[in-house]
Amino acid sequence: MATMTIRNINEQLKTRLRVRAAMHGHSMEDEVQDILRTALSAEPVQTVSLVEVIRSRVEPLGGIELNLPEHSRMRFVPHHILPYWSTSYLK
Repeated sequence: MATMTIRNINEQLKTRLRVRAAMHGHSMEDEVQDILRTALSAEPVQTVSLVEVIRSRVEPLGGIELNLPEHSRMRFVPHHILPYWSTSYLK
């Protein structure tokens, strides 16, 4: 199991955590684990792709038509054309 250290906790927050843990009969560590477990299980993680975000912003404007150039394969560049510093790995 993993260990986590939380630094620079406000004294009031620490006191409230200590009291809450005592009210539930837990240690502070157990109370923090319970709080995290509850918070993270309450809402499923919403994942949205970048494409969906862009589409949601552009569609109300009527969309955008992109004229993309045809994709072609990259050509091989012979090593004797490249500068010396980029071919040093060949030696």
